[in-house]
Amino acid sequence: MDSFEFNKMAGAVLGTLLFVMGLGIFSDALFATHRPAKPGYDLPAAEEAKAGAPAAAATSEPLPVLLAKADAKKGENLIKACATCHTFDAGGSVKPTGPNLYGVVNRKIGSTGYGYSDSMKGHGGNWDYESLNKFITNPKGFVANTKMSYAGEKDPAKRADIIAYLRSLASSPAPLPNP
Repeated sequence: MDSFEFNKMAGAVLGTLLFVMGLGIFSDALFATHRPAKPGYDLPAAEEAKAGAPAAAATSEPLPVLLAKADAKKGENLIKACATCHTFDAGGSVKPTGPNLYGVVNRKIGSTGYGYSDSMKGHGGNWDYESLNKFITNPKGFVANTKMSYAGEKDPAKRADIIAYLRSLASSPAPLPNP
């Protein structure tokens, strides 16, 4: 084989490699994926109170009335963001970021195998409907220094739907309070 044949084959191989590299660069520019600055889901942030607006608690219905009208199916859709930190199945494992919420209604606060903050462990009491409502409204307001990073749900109807769904996650759901 003379040098001219070798040069033709080497040129063909190098030309093919150059074409493939160029095609890769072109396709990366054409189909570029943009990474978010902060990975993960955007959880709802605390809303600023508007000046002159009436307080939501003063105009809302009592919790037992809201729970009587609540829809557990809507609550199941509302907790999708919660699934990043919590599990919801019977006998489910505890995630590093949150406890399993199966059977949470009337469970002792801070009682599962999750590594709760000292404030949560020392809070005492049970997760009754009123406690769940207050916690979901403002976790850091209910238990100072809680590990839960969720800002809270301000809509009372959505909170009632979430609580109704959490109530359904039990072998025998707790009775609803009388309206």
